[in-house]
Amino acid sequence: MTGGGFESRLRGRQSECETLDRLVAAVQAGNSSVLVLRGEAGIGKTALLEYARSSASGCRTARVSGVESEMELAFGGLHQLCAPFSDHLGHLPGPQRDALGTAFGLSAGPPPDRFLVGLAVLNLLADVAGKGPLVCLVDDAQWLDEVSAQTLAFVARRLLAEPIGLVLAVREPHLEHELTGLPRLDVGRLSDGDARALLDTVILGRLDERVRDRIVAEAQGNPLALLELPKGLTATELAGALGRPGVRAPVGRIEQSFLRRVRSLPAETQRLLLVAAAEPVGDVTLLTRAAELLEIQWAAAAPAESAGLITIGTRVRFRHPLLRSAAYRVAAPQDRQDVHRALADATDARSDPDRWAWHLANATGGPDETVATELERSADRAQARGGVAAAAAFLERAAELTPDPARRGARALAAARAKYQAGGYDAALELLDAAELGSLDDHQLAQSSLLRGQIVFASRSAGAALPLLLRAGKHLEPLDAGLARETYRDALYAALTAGRLPSGAQLPDVAEAVLGAPPGPRPGRDDLLLNGLAVVATEGYPAGAPMLLQALSAFRAEAVSAEEGLGWLPFACRMAHNVWDFDSWSVLSARLVDLARETGALSVLPSALLLRLSNRVFAGELDVAGTLAAEAMTIGEVTGSRFLAQYGALVLHPWRGREAATRQVIETITRDRALEGEGKVLTATQWASAVLYNGLGRYEEAYVAAERGCEHPQELGLASSSMVELVEAAARSGRPARAAETARRLDEMAQAGGTDWALGTSASARAQVSDGPAADALYREAIERLGRTEVRTTLARTRLLYGEWLRRENRRADAREQLGIAYEMLSDMGAEAFAERARRELQATGETVRKRTVETHTALTAQEAQVARLAGDGLTNPEIGAQLFISPHTVEWHLRKVFAKLGIASRRQISTALLEGTGATA
Repeated sequence: MTGGGFESRLRGRQSECETLDRLVAAVQAGNSSVLVLRGEAGIGKTALLEYARSSASGCRTARVSGVESEMELAFGGLHQLCAPFSDHLGHLPGPQRDALGTAFGLSAGPPPDRFLVGLAVLNLLADVAGKGPLVCLVDDAQWLDEVSAQTLAFVARRLLAEPIGLVLAVREPHLEHELTGLPRLDVGRLSDGDARALLDTVILGRLDERVRDRIVAEAQGNPLALLELPKGLTATELAGALGRPGVRAPVGRIEQSFLRRVRSLPAETQRLLLVAAAEPVGDVTLLTRAAELLEIQWAAAAPAESAGLITIGTRVRFRHPLLRSAAYRVAAPQDRQDVHRALADATDARSDPDRWAWHLANATGGPDETVATELERSADRAQARGGVAAAAAFLERAAELTPDPARRGARALAAARAKYQAGGYDAALELLDAAELGSLDDHQLAQSSLLRGQIVFASRSAGAALPLLLRAGKHLEPLDAGLARETYRDALYAALTAGRLPSGAQLPDVAEAVLGAPPGPRPGRDDLLLNGLAVVATEGYPAGAPMLLQALSAFRAEAVSAEEGLGWLPFACRMAHNVWDFDSWSVLSARLVDLARETGALSVLPSALLLRLSNRVFAGELDVAGTLAAEAMTIGEVTGSRFLAQYGALVLHPWRGREAATRQVIETITRDRALEGEGKVLTATQWASAVLYNGLGRYEEAYVAAERGCEHPQELGLASSSMVELVEAAARSGRPARAAETARRLDEMAQAGGTDWALGTSASARAQVSDGPAADALYREAIERLGRTEVRTTLARTRLLYGEWLRRENRRADAREQLGIAYEMLSDMGAEAFAERARRELQATGETVRKRTVETHTALTAQEAQVARLAGDGLTNPEIGAQLFISPHTVEWHLRKVFAKLGIASRRQISTALLEGTGATA
């Protein structure tokens, strides 16, 4: 190795080497370990990866390098990593095996979800590591294709109990988002002493001290600069005539050095280097064919090999990525086009059509419909493999090469849609601007407006997206009635999500547009659902609620396709909550979660989990809700959308009476600047505060929060729930008139819907503002109606309120009965603050009560509790791993700890142990 051997290349890197030694030792001991090496170009990251490889005795190693010109080929880096382990593919579960096969182009199938691909790679590497420790080394990770980089970041976050080490070398400042939170090691510059010692290893003759000082100063502690800069100097300059004024950044100096060295080569050698730089596969046969087409003699490689710039063995390798870049940049544009043309001619268009098309595109200097068509076909193939980022790149280049303005606009629109699907929101908006400058027809312009609204919804906020979606819906009405209705659905969802806004379009504006729009192609439950909410918004709750209930009944009774379900069920679940239809909310939210899991629709699954989680909280299944919240958080971590998962905590913590946790999540949510001015955030956080403080018996604080939470009843959902909290807080804080008025409004809603949940809640509210026999009768009616539902939290709280009222009426025996039932129910749920209220009231009646504490659940970590509950439900290790995005080996590791903590020996005992995991203290 040039530069005096491997050890000299690592001079001054003792601390970094010790860190890598610890990583390798951890893997050899059977543990997972991840490290991101960050630093500027030439700082020594590649040498440290080589050190890790040489140190990993007894470990299998795999190495992959990102290449800048390969960044648009989907799954290229991932395929490079996994290819040596193809014999392990058969050990993966069918869906994961199929996902990898489709992603790598080995088999045909529907586009795989990238997180299913990530889970497949995780399990593939875990299976390999089952035969012995594995160390994976990734160089130049900043140049991996987008989906490969995202997948490796996913795998890095999910490694836990496998003997796998993953080291990624990244040039600053790339991949900040993907690798956030992973252990990192910043590789800094060498000290002057180490720099001088390293420089001595590459200078064979006498070096003037002034020249040495100047090289050390210009290299600024960058090892590659120290090794390369002297090679661009003549003997005279080394002897004392360096004389170059100014100090530039090391990377610039290194690149200039490489450029000088390339320019010093014979012209024929420079052309051969250009061919090798333009085709990063390193295939010697391909390089030879292209060189022959360009009439370049193979002997031209000798000067570059002698200078140590490239190595030609089974593959062609450059000394450093910056050298590859220099070899490409030094060439004239026409020479580059000629080389790409030769590489296209040398590439088999049947076996490698995408690379062939990409070279063809780079060989084309102006508009060319034939090449654009080939790129469009490559985009279709990339899309089929799930490589939406690659599809976007192909389509973007196809648009640039399209001579016809109308077709150019259509391709730019398709590229924007692919960029949006890949999460490239800014680039997608730029492509939309370009598309709209072309000759789009009316339908395409409407689709562009819709896509712009969807991008803003995903990247900014529901409030900012609302006017765009409304405009798109109106544009689509005369062109595509079905798509217009779906657009209005999304606009209504955005309006409900945003809540009240300081200005611009509001829920009533969308409602009026819905009512004025033509029906969809097959009028039915979808139209009934949209029109029902629109009537609620324009004519009032009593007018629209029956329509919504009828639509929900149809959704429950009729089958739904995957595509329709993913689009309409989230909206239907929201409506079920809004009209107090708990049965429909339970059935449809469960169906939605199952559908999102089965189809791998991770864009929908976090919302589905939140809808299901809220439903289970009202059902009193706080432990189940906690598992769902943890799953939502897990998905948020792997998808980068953790904010939505915070809402799960916002719903759950107040019911548990956790004041500090509730306040923390409220602060997190309200700090998000994208949601500033959106009323829904205020409604949700104030409702949570009201529940918390009512549970703690701090009624003044509960009243203030509940008042703010129900200021805008048109938001429905939690605004209506805030009214329930307001009745209790107002009645208990000496505000009977306010409590009575709110109870009356709740009763109007209940009478319009007529469900037991609504009527039972209304009876409970009216009981709190009544006296004597009337109050007694209303409490009993509430308990009877709520007892016919699954809404156990409201039922338990009603029994608590009834018991408190009975104690105030001096009916101690009756009070003890109701308070005892309430205490048991609330304690079993884990609603600790409300349970404590019931316990104190029981003691006030003269009853001796032992305070119950939850022991099992505090002993288990959040993920252990998730694994335990799923195992108790009968899921296998692979099924649990697929749901929680961990490997089966990690599931088994968690279960061993669960067994030890619960004192059990088999999976059959888990459910019983979890149920019995409560104790009592005096």
